[in-house]
Amino acid sequence: MRKGARRSHRTLGAALVVAALASAATACSGAGPDRSAPPSPVSGQQAPQQGPKQAAPKRGAAAAPESQAQKAERLRLRKAARALAAKRWGLAKPPLEAPAPPAVKPRITTRKGFETKSEGMPPVFTTVPTKEKIVFLTIDDGSEKDPELLRMMNELDVPYSAFLSDYVVSDDYAYFARMQKSRKGGVALHNHTLHHRYLPGLSYDQQKREICGMQDVIEKKYGKRPELFRPPYGNYNDDTLRVAKSCGVKAVPLWAAEAFPDHMEWREWDRDLHPGDIVLTHFRGEEDWKGSMADMVRRVMNVITAKGYAVAKLEDYV
Repeated sequence: MRKGARRSHRTLGAALVVAALASAATACSGAGPDRSAPPSPVSGQQAPQQGPKQAAPKRGAAAAPESQAQKAERLRLRKAARALAAKRWGLAKPPLEAPAPPAVKPRITTRKGFETKSEGMPPVFTTVPTKEKIVFLTIDDGSEKDPELLRMMNELDVPYSAFLSDYVVSDDYAYFARMQKSRKGGVALHNHTLHHRYLPGLSYDQQKREICGMQDVIEKKYGKRPELFRPPYGNYNDDTLRVAKSCGVKAVPLWAAEAFPDHMEWREWDRDLHPGDIVLTHFRGEEDWKGSMADMVRRVMNVITAKGYAVAKLEDYV
């Protein structure tokens, strides 16, 4: 009996030691609802005790708000991941972090000199009003469907928006469905007409088929009717804007700069970036220009970062 009692005491003591170590490990880890970014221990906080007296968590209870330490750690890990991705993809420096989007989107008006005769039309603009050092990256058409682009933009965590024309995307709608879901926060797909025609040369009804027809295609294929529209070549007239408004378009972003794999082109006289500028490029490959989509991203991101700008998500501001 005594021998059995000693064995029982030794077993109980070992179990208590294991439990204590587990409790200490839990307290040191500070593991919270966000497993990807473990929070630091809060001063005075104790690890929850295991046993029958522990209350079960309430269903539907809100997750604890992120502490400053947790936020700092999450941003540190994000910055480190971007640095690794920048090195892997051959960028000179990691992309800069964009500030949090505004609680209220800025009021956007038509750029001076870009007006048409009708009032109340969707605004036509090249720059979003903001004081932040941010720009917006947009990609047009859809002829080049490079899977490397999706990987690169996801790993670099750079937001961008696509303006699609059906005549070049219709052979592979699935590529743009993958793009739509390829990065956290999604990639918005917008309207660039059915056939990329010169709109001022078309009648009102012809323009309606081009613009509203593409609205229908994007809604059917990708689940959402676009609110942004970019006319081919940046050319439009009063009919263009009236048609666009009639089928749900809220704004017409053009561009202030255009990116190629080997150079940049500028709209403004100072050949520079400005807060809120929209940057245009295209879904093109080596058959059309001097480089791949990845080469283009390297060029434009090196320029943007070197000038002290971050890339923000257009739909957060428009």
